[in-house]
Amino acid sequence: MNATVRRHDFADRLTLADKLAHEVAEKLREAIAARGHATLAVSGGGTPKVFFAVLARSVLDWSKVTVTLVDERWVGEDNERSNARMVRDLLLKQNAEQATFVPLYENAPTPDDALDNVNARIDKLPQPFDVVLLGMGPDGHTASFFPGGDHLAQALALDGTRSVLSMRAEGAGEPRITLSLPRILASHALYLHIEGDDKKQVLDDAIARDYPIASVLKQTRTPLDVYWSP
Repeated sequence: MNATVRRHDFADRLTLADKLAHEVAEKLREAIAARGHATLAVSGGGTPKVFFAVLARSVLDWSKVTVTLVDERWVGEDNERSNARMVRDLLLKQNAEQATFVPLYENAPTPDDALDNVNARIDKLPQPFDVVLLGMGPDGHTASFFPGGDHLAQALALDGTRSVLSMRAEGAGEPRITLSLPRILASHALYLHIEGDDKKQVLDDAIARDYPIASVLKQTRTPLDVYWSP
């Protein structure tokens, strides 16, 4: 691994969620104190659900926090597979209900039809992000960087200039929209949240097997903190 990678292992998922929420909340407080606002980009899937519920109770000035997504399935928020729906249901509650949410999805037939609008929306957010939270699938994808993705090379190009790209891949299900790797790496704090022995093995094998997550492990721009529990 070429990036500065710090591993944090926990005995169980609740302890991990508590520790990660405490760390992220502190980063957001520091950003607000330093710059008057904070930006947080989060991932979907099943892994962060407990973490979202814990973070939502954190005491900070959420009215000064903007939340967006690392990637999204191209489905409306009435669909149970919508990452935006999960963020609204689990994170933007309790103390965090005062945060501003900037979704990646909009009502258009395909992500390509909305790409310019979404790019403009993300580019208006303060750069760099204060906190970015990544997940990882059993195939080694992170964000919507799926193996075999139609725009994978463009998304991983460190000299790329677009903030978001569309992605279609056999393992992705619906068409996706995703932040590019350069936009993800433009962050003050970068975390990877994974759970289970199977994903720990995928991470350990990532560079040798050239999984998409390896692009995050090999880069030298931004240190990465990995939070794992069985």
